[in-house]
Amino acid sequence: MVSKLNLDRDKVEGCRASASKIAKNIQDFIQSHTSVSIERTVLRLFGIEEAYKDKPLVNRVIETLTPEELSLGICHWLGRALVSQRTTPISLCLRVAEGHLRLQDSPEVAPEEAKEALAPLVQSALRKIDQARQHREKRLASFPPSPRPLKYLIVATGNIYEDIDQAKAAAKGGADCIAVIRSTAQSLLDYVPGGATTEGFGGTYATQENFRLMRKAMDEVSDEVGRYIRVVNYSSGLCMAEIAAMAAVERLDYLLNDSMYGILFRDINMKRTLTDQYFSRLIIAHAGIVINTGEDNYLTTAESYRAFPQVLASQFINEQLALQAHLIPEQMGLGHAFEMDPSIPDSFLYEVAQAELVREVFPKSPIKYMPPTRHKTGDIFFGHVLDAMFNLVGVMTHQDIQLLGMATEAIHNPLLQDRFMSLKSANYIFNAARNLADEIDWSPNGKLVRRARGVLEDAQILLHKVERMGLFKAIQEGLFANMQREIDGGRGLDGMLRKGSHYWNPLQEALEEERPEETERLGGRQEGGERRGRIPGRRRGPPHRREGHHPERRRRPRGPSRRGGREPRRESHGGGGDSHGEGS
Repeated sequence: MVSKLNLDRDKVEGCRASASKIAKNIQDFIQSHTSVSIERTVLRLFGIEEAYKDKPLVNRVIETLTPEELSLGICHWLGRALVSQRTTPISLCLRVAEGHLRLQDSPEVAPEEAKEALAPLVQSALRKIDQARQHREKRLASFPPSPRPLKYLIVATGNIYEDIDQAKAAAKGGADCIAVIRSTAQSLLDYVPGGATTEGFGGTYATQENFRLMRKAMDEVSDEVGRYIRVVNYSSGLCMAEIAAMAAVERLDYLLNDSMYGILFRDINMKRTLTDQYFSRLIIAHAGIVINTGEDNYLTTAESYRAFPQVLASQFINEQLALQAHLIPEQMGLGHAFEMDPSIPDSFLYEVAQAELVREVFPKSPIKYMPPTRHKTGDIFFGHVLDAMFNLVGVMTHQDIQLLGMATEAIHNPLLQDRFMSLKSANYIFNAARNLADEIDWSPNGKLVRRARGVLEDAQILLHKVERMGLFKAIQEGLFANMQREIDGGRGLDGMLRKGSHYWNPLQEALEEERPEETERLGGRQEGGERRGRIPGRRRGPPHRREGHHPERRRRPRGPSRRGGREPRRESHGGGGDSHGEGS
């Protein structure tokens, strides 16, 4: 990518260095903790997907262990029980839920026996994810690349079958990505609902069956329209890791995955959700899914002109946290938004500056660009003009994923014709201005370049401040989105556990395991900005030091270790939800 802003590379690398130190400090905390959701996710990937008496079986099993017992990890107890009971995991878990068996009562066994008992489950879990990934990549390769920006629309009827009908109509109108907004506040549920659902409020419940139904429907419409249609859902909240596991096996393409959103806008405890995020991203990395982050939400509680340095600083931190979890840059769909107050003189120029800045600072990432919402008043004509200007910025700054705005924002959830009008505008502008950016060079010391450089400088100052105080303290002090959250406050803290000295999670160890070879498998940047394949010649070091890797690796399970303001962005253009997928 040719730089048009001539950014000070020392400042960019300085930002990355500060963000890396911030992430390293967080990673040290994460590696010494687990959560009830992480342990439930392990069981889910081991094939425990059923419900028992209207509650997920994984919840029933985990709830039978005290915090002290669970601090050793569910695999500690499951391995012992499998060796002594000589039965299947599902049969064993059902007996536990029925009260006929206590995992804690199983006799101790040699670590080698436990390892041998769980090895097939670990291998089966990884194989399921691998097969889903391979299927997705085969499907993707069978269609021609879609030009960028990809057109992203959301549906949110509350009924998965109606969502499918609307998603098919959007795809036939030109949409490339379909996101299903979650039912209001699903992120606050500490369990995952099951089955096909028809009664969501402000959105549709994220369930494994709903994922399967939407993916199947989008496969059908992809064949019909001759374009690959991506399916998007939301992996955030108290079940972040579990939803990532479900998405991995059901071939979803994108996941909104960002703990900062849950901390700031859903008051989820920061320790809990940052720990859950790490494990969820290990799964996502292995599955080849692209994450989207939620920095765009900051601009709904803070004014873009003053607060955009917060967005850029958070993107740097999110990038480093993602690298810790083995994601490569091509899987990091960092988010931002067109939210400048339109009454500010040269606001369009500043929007271009910010979009170009994000694009140049993260050249390999499939940047997700969010539409204006904060300054829409219900005037559909002005709203349509704002969306057109947003579309122009997106195509002229090479954004990868463009969530299309709705003229009826702030009035009602969009109707089919609202999406049609939005698609018609985007299709025209993206086509008419396809190569406009190639003909433009910015004045080296003009207002646009100065704005971009100023944002970068302010982001570096903010990152230095966060580095000094630590991320937890920075959030508590309200340095992001002008929202303050207590370090030991919020929802979910009671589900956090410090790992015991004999904690064992062979699935996590397999996901973290180093792969010697990092050869390019399917090279090149494909549609949507994601890169399929490995970075040549790169090897991965320990989690806090590596620079990147590819998520698909051969792994072998190991034995037990001895280590211890305003409401957020409302995408009512898809159904009244925020950018992390819940109605507000």
